[in-house]
Amino acid sequence: MKAITRIGVKGLLAAVLFSSTVLAVEKKPLFLKEGVWRGVFTVNEANVPFNFELKGKDPEHVVFTLINGHRRDDFKVKRIADDSLFIKMNTYDAALFAKIETDGRITGEYRSLVPNFRGNALPFVAEAGKKYRFVEPGKDLKPAYDLSGKWELQIYSKEPTPNRIGLLKQEGNKLTGVIMSVVGDSRELEGTVQGDQFELSGFTGPSPIYIKGKINDDQSFTGELSLGIYNNVKFDGNKNAEAELPDPYKLTYLKEGYNKLDFTLPNLNGQPVSLSDAKYKGKVVIVEIIGTWCPNCTDQTAFLAPWFKKNKARGVEAIAIGFEQKDDLEYARYTLGKLKDKYGIEYDILFGGIADKKVASEKLPALNRMMAFPTTIIIDRKGDVRQIHTGYTGEVTGQYFKSYVEKWNKDLDALIEEPAPQDVASAH
Repeated sequence: MKAITRIGVKGLLAAVLFSSTVLAVEKKPLFLKEGVWRGVFTVNEANVPFNFELKGKDPEHVVFTLINGHRRDDFKVKRIADDSLFIKMNTYDAALFAKIETDGRITGEYRSLVPNFRGNALPFVAEAGKKYRFVEPGKDLKPAYDLSGKWELQIYSKEPTPNRIGLLKQEGNKLTGVIMSVVGDSRELEGTVQGDQFELSGFTGPSPIYIKGKINDDQSFTGELSLGIYNNVKFDGNKNAEAELPDPYKLTYLKEGYNKLDFTLPNLNGQPVSLSDAKYKGKVVIVEIIGTWCPNCTDQTAFLAPWFKKNKARGVEAIAIGFEQKDDLEYARYTLGKLKDKYGIEYDILFGGIADKKVASEKLPALNRMMAFPTTIIIDRKGDVRQIHTGYTGEVTGQYFKSYVEKWNKDLDALIEEPAPQDVASAH
């Protein structure tokens, strides 16, 4: 009887081990449905929707594309378990950590990857096949007003805050647009108008943006703008075709008595670099003050990197000075190295220190103040600062971007045509 029992136990164990082996062999990565998805972040108890597309049935070659109006941003998907995904936000040191549920949904969190950073994670859930942003098809309410046009936004904050400008376009219920400030733009936002209420959201890699508002009887509006978790401000909006931001070429300037910029900072290999180095003598030099955490900075880099590649043989150099989220060269080598690889940067990248305007002002003492990332400084062949531009407005701003590019090319062409000091000396 005992022998039979022992045989029974052994047989049972063998059966369990066999079935476990079969299950292990048969277990496959959960399927990711191709097509458009709708995700929803939970931010301060508000639901902030975003849309994305998944392409590629091979789990190792799936492309995750964030959709915001006409803008598309692609990211690589890494499967870290049969039911788990890791989506790095390209040059931003943050990622989506996602789990594929058995019902096909994706759940997870948006988290910062900055070492020792204690920022809150943003939970989200996403469903396949849902192309709408805020309101399901067939449930729209007739818009009370058309918000298309230029809007002057008065911001209410604890600290004095310059007004912003909204450029909005409405087609039926669908609302798209961009918010511009002295430091840059929000990138393209997408949303809806329902009766006398409107909502906009944007998620391109950095923390999501959410705007909600109410249209008043006089066709002004009031609202609230949320950038991530902590940065929430209220605003009033009035349509004003003549509204303009302060001149970006006059906000940052050299202190009295200065006509040159001077700094010595390490490149990504730790070697000191200065404007007095032979490499920059007699050349037009573009100094770009950036941070990989800053979306306007990466947009500016996406513009500058190909421009420099095309024009570098004309006697022009460029330097990017990165101020990062950790005051550590090794960390900056990683983050700024990612930026260099993504945009094919062929100019020097230096590390300025921690991402702080006060620190940047101390590292560049000739400036009246460091007001925004990015800030672009253009230096002529004699080493004199000829132009400083605060912030950056991208393609979504339409005519503002076109005017910037036209002025950029005109001004750089003129400076490049100026003779170098040694050419002047040889002429005499």
